Amino acid sequence: MNLFKLSVPAIAFFGVAGAAHAGVTSTWTLTNDYDFRGNTQTAKDPALQASVDYTHESGWYAGAWGSNLDEDSYPDADLELDLYTGFSKSLESGLTWDAGLYYYSYPGESDFNYLEAYASVAKDWFKAKLWYSPAFGGDFAKDYAQANVGNDDVSAWYLEANGTWPLPKNFSLLAHVGYSTGDYWDNVFGDDQVDYSLGLGYTAGHFNLGLKWVDTDSDTVIEGDVFNNEGRVILTVATTFPWTS
Repeated sequence: MNLFKLSVPAIAFFGVAGAAHAGVTSTWTLTNDYDFRGNTQTAKDPALQASVDYTHESGWYAGAWGSNLDEDSYPDADLELDLYTGFSKSLESGLTWDAGLYYYSYPGESDFNYLEAYASVAKDWFKAKLWYSPAFGGDFAKDYAQANVGNDDVSAWYLEANGTWPLPKNFSLLAHVGYSTGDYWDNVFGDDQVDYSLGLGYTAGHFNLGLKWVDTDSDTVIEGDVFNNEGRVILTVATTFPWTS
């Protein structure tokens, strides 16, 4: 696997060049495993990820995010490139709400492409978020469901709750639980899935480090490296540009 084969130069150009403009940031992350809702996307191998985000003072935002993938997980696609846009607003009560659209694309194999809508509420240390896709996994999932169960219903819901508690000395406690359900999980995966994680975060200057244990509670256990959903330790190091004092 080539860790840097994700068109990073293009993301870097728009991210670093764009960061000179107000409202634009670029976040870079290095991780030992790209985990997506409890399932590895890189066969438990490292990933380099980058995003470019624009936020308007009105609350509207848009961005792009990219990561390398495992070539055995997504044939003909070794890159995930996502686009998203939404609107976020903070109320005087301290409650923040957010809603938008997220498009997952896999250059080289468009059959995996799909769209999700999301909405969230957050206050203090807690955030809850609901996702819905009418065709989770794209045409590839539809074809698989049609061939194996006789229909192409692959709609999916994902409900997640996240907590971040500040600790002394720049540490924080991180907790997450998510629930995946819907036709996709019945017809393609074979079971609903709960994923969860618990870990620690640490801020060192301009860098945010995270160490967490990730696991799932599902009757369908994937033991191989591809899309593995067994318990594992994930380490991340991230920084956001432009750096501020």
